[in-house]
This record gives sequence, structure tokens and C-alpha cells, in this order.
Amino acid sequence: MKRLASTVVVLGVMLAACAATAQSQRTLDAFLTEANRIPLNATSALRPSAHRLKGEAERALGAVMTGIREDRAAGRTPAACPPESISLNPRQLLGFLNGIPQARRQRMSVADGFRAWMASRYPCSA
Repeated sequence: MKRLASTVVVLGVMLAACAATAQSQRTLDAFLTEANRIPLNATSALRPSAHRLKGEAERALGAVMTGIREDRAAGRTPAACPPESISLNPRQLLGFLNGIPQARRQRMSVADGFRAWMASRYPCSA
């Protein structure tokens, strides 16, 4: 019985890891489809879907910022040159991301969308 319980726990952990990986691999279009359903008001933060999207957005932005730091450290010109502290307006961000043609969004990751937004908002000087 104890062995069965540990097997169930291991399977649960594996399924959770697979679900997290699948969600992190979803397209920008899928992310926006869900994000556009959530109203931009204070009470939306209480929704589990909003909390999940916020986490996904934070991970994508973190990946973009890490790439920028790595490019700078390697002496390469990064995709964007943001200041140390940036302000993020959800309406403006969603407006930009929704402005990307759907056919292109279907091939982009969430991080790709955030990278494009950062490049448009904080271009590197030539």
C-alpha cells in the first residue's frame, strides 16, 4: 500500500511537471486569447486564471531580461536596451501584443512577444 501511494505521488509530480512545461510552451496567441477574457480591474487579480497568466508573463519577462543581460555580458547588442527599472502598463502591453498579426502570434512564444514589445519600447541606440 505504501508503495502504491508513493507511485501515485510520483505520477502526480510528473503530470504537474508536464502540464507546467506544456503551458510554458504555449503560443502568444493562446496566451492572448486567455488574457483578453480577463477584465483589467482590481478584482480580476482574485481570479486563478489571472494569477496563472501573471506568473506566465513574469517568467517570460524574466527570460527576456536574462537574455538581455547575457547579450550585454557577451558584448553582443541585445534585442532591447531597457533601463534598470521599467514600468509595465498592462493595457499598453496587451494593445501591442494584440497588434501583432494572428498568423505571426501563432508561431511566437510568450517570451517572443515580450521581446518584441521590449524592442519596440526600449530600442538600442545604433
